[in-house]
Amino acid sequence: MTLYHRFAAHLEAALDALVAAGVLPAGLDRRNVTVEPPRDVTHGDLATNAAMVLAKPAGTNPRALADKIAAELAALPDVASVAVAGPGFINLTLTDERWRAELSTILAEGDDYGRVTRASKPTVNIEYVSANPTGPMHMGHCRGAVVGDALAALLEFSGHKVIREYYVNDAGGQVDTLARSAHLRYREALGEDIGEIPEGFYPGDYLIPIGEALAAEYGDRYVGAPEAEWLVPFRKRAVAAMLVLIKADLAKLGIHHDLFSSEADLQAAGKPEAAEAALRARDLIYDGVLEAPKGETPEDWEPVVLPLFRSTRFGDDQDRPIRKSTGQWTYFGADLAYHYQKTQTADELIDIWGADHAGTVKRIVAAVNALTHGEKKFDVKLVQMVRLLRAGEPVKMSKRSGNFVTLADVVDEVGKDVVRFTMLTRKADAQMDFDFAKVVEASKDNPVFYVQYAHARIASLHRRAAEAGIACPSADLSLLDTDELALVKVAAQFPRVVETAAVAREPHRIAFYLYDLAAEFHALWNVGNDRPERRFLILDNAPLTCARLFLADAIGQILRNGLSIMGVEAVEEMS
Repeated sequence: MTLYHRFAAHLEAALDALVAAGVLPAGLDRRNVTVEPPRDVTHGDLATNAAMVLAKPAGTNPRALADKIAAELAALPDVASVAVAGPGFINLTLTDERWRAELSTILAEGDDYGRVTRASKPTVNIEYVSANPTGPMHMGHCRGAVVGDALAALLEFSGHKVIREYYVNDAGGQVDTLARSAHLRYREALGEDIGEIPEGFYPGDYLIPIGEALAAEYGDRYVGAPEAEWLVPFRKRAVAAMLVLIKADLAKLGIHHDLFSSEADLQAAGKPEAAEAALRARDLIYDGVLEAPKGETPEDWEPVVLPLFRSTRFGDDQDRPIRKSTGQWTYFGADLAYHYQKTQTADELIDIWGADHAGTVKRIVAAVNALTHGEKKFDVKLVQMVRLLRAGEPVKMSKRSGNFVTLADVVDEVGKDVVRFTMLTRKADAQMDFDFAKVVEASKDNPVFYVQYAHARIASLHRRAAEAGIACPSADLSLLDTDELALVKVAAQFPRVVETAAVAREPHRIAFYLYDLAAEFHALWNVGNDRPERRFLILDNAPLTCARLFLADAIGQILRNGLSIMGVEAVEEMS
């Protein structure tokens, strides 16, 4: 139970006591009552809006009710003082002993501090990255990959079972183009001069080894053969090779999915037909004609009867076709079937998409709502693209990829931790610049460095204490003063930050919090530069040193726990 949950329980008990005393009526809705840090730290350690929420339905004055609630809370042994502010806000200041006890709790729980043990939390399927299997991962995929992976870790830390899924779009026209591009490289491997790669084909050098492997397997069997003979086997082998490449690229970022779902396998298994049948049985799919395109109608446009999903019933702008006039599944039809499959294995679905897919959100949300009778939560998180810069100038494209900067090249240059942390330093739907010079800068303005430097400083304390012959089998925490306990108060917010970040599905909140915690630690450390008695290591005062080492260890533990959620290493030394 976190500090905030503990005091929420105390507040519940105080309200129950007021009900028993006849001050409050029974049965009031308390769902909007909160216990949280006050916006202004000078107001205390905790604040509650209980009186503001309950006064009106209770038929009483908020300020008068706040006074009665405050009297109940003031009797708690962990509360030093209670103040009623404004029209009825209640601010609590906790005792120093309460904060010293929380400091001990941090180190006692260690890696589990802030973690929620699984009870009845739903299983969550998170689908992220899902780049077309037509080449190596590029930086356009990176941000969604990191956000999805960090969100998965955050939800696991918060008690959910999580399924990490990658949807392989291997049934569309783009993989046919991949096969044709591989066929060019296959002919090249057999000695043919293929000249310039034709417009519309994939030009990257990454297809050269695939062409060589196909040449070794088939010889010249398919050099002059009709496309119908080689398209399917070349497509299968090219997609398989791309997935090996993609998985290797993701591994560089520390990302491993639990499940790779194939669109081609989905269609072969008849899943789209099953989804269509389920929706037709409820009159949610019907045969109809789409409206003519808005504006000037093309000369070749003609009305065609298509199977349409009634997505307007679920908030979409228009009903959507699930098949083309050729009978093939539309992208939406295939996506509908894929989500139909996912709803059978998870209680909640989250998709991480690029912002360029914003226009399709309404229809797929409508589809999942229809497929699950509105009983399963589904959320689409949109991630903005990242602009790559080098000292403020746009980065040139990669020859190996053909037309983009590969993720692998970026990770090789600046490191996994820098990439992952940086991708979480902005809200996912906000624009982001990734400047190669700035992300490795050793300054306060670089959050990656600033947080890791805090952990490295803490690790250095033990090395220096050992060199000085200081051992700390125990620590007298009563030696910690107000300034040092103020750091504990920031550290103790970690479980609440985890909880709120998980509820909001926003892993960037962890990065923001870690930066703030590191800033508070560095500030306390830097005081010792001018005032030697404020340093963490006081060589002629072992008891005080041990108390401060205990505090530093707790901060280090919080940093490790938060960085672990982000998939970033907590380094002990920095070069």
